[in-house]
Amino acid sequence: MEIWDLYDENRELTGREQIRGETIPDGYYHMVVHVWIRNSKGEYLISQRSADRPTFPLMWECIGGSVVKGEDSLNGALRETQEEVGLILAPEDGKMVHSVVGRIVDGVKFADILDVWLFEYDGPVSLEQATTREVAQVAWMTKEEIKEMLDAGKLVHTLKYFLDVVANA
Repeated sequence: MEIWDLYDENRELTGREQIRGETIPDGYYHMVVHVWIRNSKGEYLISQRSADRPTFPLMWECIGGSVVKGEDSLNGALRETQEEVGLILAPEDGKMVHSVVGRIVDGVKFADILDVWLFEYDGPVSLEQATTREVAQVAWMTKEEIKEMLDAGKLVHTLKYFLDVVANA
């Protein structure tokens, strides 16, 4: 069972917690991180979701997930990266490039605070080091290739912000 802290619209902890899968009360938000990793060639690491994922199976995305109780945004980003693709990133190599409370994507309202992180990383990626099996494969792609994936419907649609936010950071 995964437990989240709940926040108000000002990113302040409320002292309430939430069990994953239960409805979040109005006026409360849980924290979510998206992690983009860019190498020195200007390519971004993206991952293909495993076939058994309940949502968006075999679609491509960035690393990401919910921040768990007691964790802050940066530590959630670091944990999700290690779990999903086996990378241990240095905190000082990342920066938050975007944050939004209660986003709306294609008319769907999300009760979350989305923090988008960008890390610089050059080195190997080995899914054998991952602690979950959420990811089927990874690839380094240029921003043009990622746009093509989005246009072709192969990238999870909630990442439409990539070209405006991440690629310009």
